[in-house]
Amino acid sequence: MNSIASPYQSPLSGDVTTIIIGAGQAGLATSYHLDKQGIDHVLLERGEVGNSWRTERWDSLRLLSPNWQTRLPGQAYQGNDPDGYMPVAELVDFFASYAQGINAPIHCNTLVENIRPEDDGYRVQTNRGEWRCRSLVLASGAFNKPLVPAVDAGLPARLSRLTAHQYRNPQALAEGGVLVVGASATGVQIADEIQRSGRAVTLCVGEHVRLPRLYRGKDILWWMDKIGIYGEGADEVDDINRVRRTPSVQLVGSDTFADIDLNQLQQRGIRLAGRLMSASDGRLQFSGGLNNLCKLADLKMHRLLKAVDEWIADSGQAAPAAAAFEPTRIAQAPLDLDLNSGEIKTVIWACGFEPDYSWLSVPVLDHKGRLRHNGGITPAPGLYAMGLPVMRRRNSAFIYGVAEDAQEIAAEVAAYIGTPASNRKRAIA
Repeated sequence: MNSIASPYQSPLSGDVTTIIIGAGQAGLATSYHLDKQGIDHVLLERGEVGNSWRTERWDSLRLLSPNWQTRLPGQAYQGNDPDGYMPVAELVDFFASYAQGINAPIHCNTLVENIRPEDDGYRVQTNRGEWRCRSLVLASGAFNKPLVPAVDAGLPARLSRLTAHQYRNPQALAEGGVLVVGASATGVQIADEIQRSGRAVTLCVGEHVRLPRLYRGKDILWWMDKIGIYGEGADEVDDINRVRRTPSVQLVGSDTFADIDLNQLQQRGIRLAGRLMSASDGRLQFSGGLNNLCKLADLKMHRLLKAVDEWIADSGQAAPAAAAFEPTRIAQAPLDLDLNSGEIKTVIWACGFEPDYSWLSVPVLDHKGRLRHNGGITPAPGLYAMGLPVMRRRNSAFIYGVAEDAQEIAAEVAAYIGTPASNRKRAIA
């Protein structure tokens, strides 16, 4: 994987109009549009370009989205496999090439330690010195910390525990069975890979989103884009908080365009259990509601496929006949599991992520530590966000989805810094 050699490595601190925190897809797209606005800025990145993709993903991971969706402002996928799924190493190279191509002013290996309001802007303390700026764009992402539930404290100390950020491959695990907690995109892919390595796997399943990889001759994400789901504005959804909490879809990127639903996993020998509720004295207790969650996931899948069918009929587009999908069938799911048997040696937490704003000393967080914002505009003057789930649209956190948001946020920044200082609100103290 290439690393970027930025010409903007000196000085290590100083005054600048705008600072972008993070040099992933959201930060890079914002840099592109700030440059178009003529706004001087820097990007502060704790590692290398695309750091979380480099250091917090398992070895075999491919994107869930097809290659034609891998695009940023001014640069699209140019390979010969637009319908394939890009390995992470190739994606990192894409980001590095993009950063060099737009001459992004990136300071790599620069860890932000604290941000606080000061006079008509903000002071940003890093491990390499201080910066002062009039406006800030937080593009550090919403998936910084894997969620580890409180039940972890009740697990026997002898068990090896990993988060999804720490998992790399089955060979690095202790010998023996594995319990994977969480059955969204990350959990089902990790469980499948570990089971294929010859280990016994138990997968704890909570709320999930079931979708086929292909439907009527196209990738399901192609249809969702085509019928307008991903372009839907945040102000158009019924319950924005619920939509932002929706689990990632049970999909996998592979050369065979395979499905990875719960039926498939059971056929391969993975044992399913309900949501993990408690752990004590070496015993795990699971929820008994797994069948109901599966029925709900099936219902939502068929509702979406019906919307696709209706769009095809209304538009007159030619497409193969619709395929039938078997309902999710759950064998006898255990309600408890005795860890004292020694069957389970490793627990992998794949039950979601949360943002980390521990370095942000500006009162813009809610009681759960989430950023308060309206379309990326926070209550603090001159402080903006990028790349958050359903920030302005349903695709706001997707690689290709950041482009339109970045253009609009850059315009907000330009309007803010173009306002006379006497008319600006003082930064929140």
